[in-house]
Amino acid sequence: MRRAVCPGSFDPITNGHLDIIGRASRLYDVVHVAVMINQSKKGLFSVEERIGLIRDVTADYENIVVESHHGLLVDFCKDRDIPAIVKGLRAVSDFDYELQMAQMNNGLSGVETLFIPTNPTYSFLSSSLVKEVAAWGGDVSHLLPEIVHTALTERLAENKSATQDG
Repeated sequence: MRRAVCPGSFDPITNGHLDIIGRASRLYDVVHVAVMINQSKKGLFSVEERIGLIRDVTADYENIVVESHHGLLVDFCKDRDIPAIVKGLRAVSDFDYELQMAQMNNGLSGVETLFIPTNPTYSFLSSSLVKEVAAWGGDVSHLLPEIVHTALTERLAENKSATQDG
């Protein structure tokens, strides 16, 4: 069985993420979407909320498994017998960083990394940029699945209300 992992923080998942996950799902029998936990970063959505949103937007795929992981990605791969990491590349600057990570991961565990060029429609897209634009009232609805856009809009309104009340 061919298995791969698509790792990320997915805070929130964007159409760019879904493009890479969908393309990976056509290449592999099972694709694990690993929500990586970084304790030094406070996400807009909890890990559980991110997992729920990803499960909702990937429900039509029969070969997607969504999980969280705290620690090294290669340990996630080793624990699940996953030989490949799939990463989307938006620009040359992504490649410089991701190549270093791929070489480190391969050196640590033998896990291979496959790079998929991002659809040009999403070449500028990042979760951070989406959150920033949305926080300033910009329309990001075309960059996110509808359910994610709704969750983002509600969360930003809650945060704004809490800030004003506090």
